[in-house]
Amino acid sequence: MSAVLAESFEQHRPLLWGLCYRMTGSAADADDLVQETFARALMHPPAGEVRPWLSTIAVNLARDHLRRRRRIAYDGPWLPQPIEATPDESPSPAARYGTMESVTFAFLLALEALTPQQRAVLILRDVFDYSVAETAAALGLSEGAVKTTHHRARKAMAAYDAARCIPSAALAERTRVALERFLTALASSDIAAAEAALAESVRADSDAGGEFHAARNVVRGSRAVVRLFAGLNQRRGPPDQFEARFINGLPALVAEWSRVPAGIAPRIVMTCEIDDRGQITWLHSILATSKLRAIRFF
Repeated sequence: MSAVLAESFEQHRPLLWGLCYRMTGSAADADDLVQETFARALMHPPAGEVRPWLSTIAVNLARDHLRRRRRIAYDGPWLPQPIEATPDESPSPAARYGTMESVTFAFLLALEALTPQQRAVLILRDVFDYSVAETAAALGLSEGAVKTTHHRARKAMAAYDAARCIPSAALAERTRVALERFLTALASSDIAAAEAALAESVRADSDAGGEFHAARNVVRGSRAVVRLFAGLNQRRGPPDQFEARFINGLPALVAEWSRVPAGIAPRIVMTCEIDDRGQITWLHSILATSKLRAIRFF
């Protein structure tokens, strides 16, 4: 039985990993939770179908992990762990949110407004297209509780839904152009051009996990954001190696410095969100070493 279960587990590993990543926003946590799912399945082999059994274990482990994580204070802004993922141009599933949309930074950060229970229900119902009955069985809830929780989760996602981030070739190109415009202006010390690349109400956050110097609060406004990045550029100079790469479905900057002042991160992944005019509305900088382990550097 264990050999059959192991074979089935490997078959469903990508599904389980995707479920756990969307639940936690962390590739490292998803790795650990998938392994724990298999360990639990070996201890208590399913009597029926393997896939729903494994998914049930994974989503409940992820829900409990998320509850524990949120009880621990985090040093500065928390951002999802970036992963390398190229937009999938295949037809969208019947689910409300597509496979690639549901790993974008915009979507994962919107999920942070939900309770762990709401997040689990929304992901099962609107990403993995579970029925109410299937969701109730997976989470040990009544169907009425699933419907109520789902309604509240969708209400909390209203701001995201009003301007959804759906990866596409067009959005990818506009995002690449916007990020390149901003970074080129910074590199040439053209402050006016850098500010023009940003929306006036732009926000910038940095996840250094307490490991490196970084703004501990969200920086708001085009002038303040440009001042922040211009100051960083002066301190660390241009990167030794960098490239635009698809991160969580959209173009992002991946850069590395061989020598930096003490306390300055030597590696960075920078993602952004843009508006209909092609201006950047949000810049996310991931600096913490632990957050960059899923990224291939140079």
